[in-house]
Amino acid sequence: MKRMGMIFRAKANKALDRAEDPRETLDYSYQKQLELLQKVRRGVADVATSRKRLELQLNQLQGQSAKLEDQGRKALALGREDLAREALSRRAALQQQVSDLEVQHQTLQGEEEKLTLAAQRLQAKVDAFRTKKETIKATYTAAQAQTRIAESFSGISEEMSDVGLAIQRAEDKTAQLQARAGAIDELLASGALDDQSGLAKDDIQAELDRLSGGTDVELELQRMKAELAGGPSAQQQALEGGGESAPQDRTQQQSHPRFEK
Repeated sequence: MKRMGMIFRAKANKALDRAEDPRETLDYSYQKQLELLQKVRRGVADVATSRKRLELQLNQLQGQSAKLEDQGRKALALGREDLAREALSRRAALQQQVSDLEVQHQTLQGEEEKLTLAAQRLQAKVDAFRTKKETIKATYTAAQAQTRIAESFSGISEEMSDVGLAIQRAEDKTAQLQARAGAIDELLASGALDDQSGLAKDDIQAELDRLSGGTDVELELQRMKAELAGGPSAQQQALEGGGESAPQDRTQQQSHPRFEK
């Protein structure tokens, strides 16, 4: 159970860490400090108000004391010693109250000074925290932006790596096809491969084709000479000669051992 509790707390802590935004935490802390500063200021105001009330009471009692002293003097001047004694007795009681109020006034004044100094120090700390908070927030925002940019570049680098591999494969295949096409062209030019008709030519067929081509040229040349000389057509002579010799040629072909098929 302890292990499960530890695992749960670890996962919860990790989830909270992912969900926590330092900028929000700093703003919350700053807000709490402002609230504390406001309470201190209200305390200073309350103490100052109490001090002011004591000052008003002191002024009132001191005025009554001065009035009783004046009345006692007048009564004594009129020969009324009893009234003068009563006035002085009342003045003495007021003086005791004045003394007690003066002590309270000094105490409140000291507390007010302490609270005012504390409020000033707290104000300075809050201002310093605010400056530091804004600096940290700006730094965090910049670091977050840099991290996102770096992650984007990392993704782009991976994609470009895949693209580079694809380009390399395409170039390799292209080079392979070009080499194959060049080799086929060389083989066709050398006669090592069959032509497009798919019929192989042996040496005898090649020699017959060469002789046939040469005969056509000779016949054309004889015809042109005959036309220039005004004689019979060389083509007709060739045809007549070919007609007479055709059976003989067929006989020779039938008797040739290589055409017995």
